[in-house]
Amino acid sequence: MKASPERLAQLSRMEEARRQTQRQLDIIDRQIIRRMTALIPQLGRKRSGYRRGKPPDPSAFLERYRSNLAAITAERQPEIDALSRKLARQDAAIETLRTRCAPESRPARGDPECAHRKDECRSPADCRPGKRHGAAASLEPRPTLRPAQAETS
Repeated sequence: MKASPERLAQLSRMEEARRQTQRQLDIIDRQIIRRMTALIPQLGRKRSGYRRGKPPDPSAFLERYRSNLAAITAERQPEIDALSRKLARQDAAIETLRTRCAPESRPARGDPECAHRKDECRSPADCRPGKRHGAAASLEPRPTLRPAQAETS
């Protein structure tokens, strides 16, 4: 099916709604991190000191940290679960709409026009060793072996 302007607008709206949902999850994550960061000084104050020649237990801080993190996360868990389910539904709906209306709008795998982009990263999340980054990738010269280097390799 040909991608109509209405379908493309719908796809754009769906992608924006997905970004909003992801932002909400990121906000919750940052709020949890902020609360844990504020708690760290209080968690470290419970030192038993050297009583009867016994040194303080270094793992006690980690245990307190983990238990507080679990408690704070448990408070927000229903919200996190609901947003995660919503995100999964949005991903499925977006993919369905893309396959239904836009196979012609995406470049073919063998398209020579896009062949130069196969080694580029579109975002830091896509980045893998050996890949070049975005528009700067087309400006970078590719390393070439000189004949002297090729013989020694």
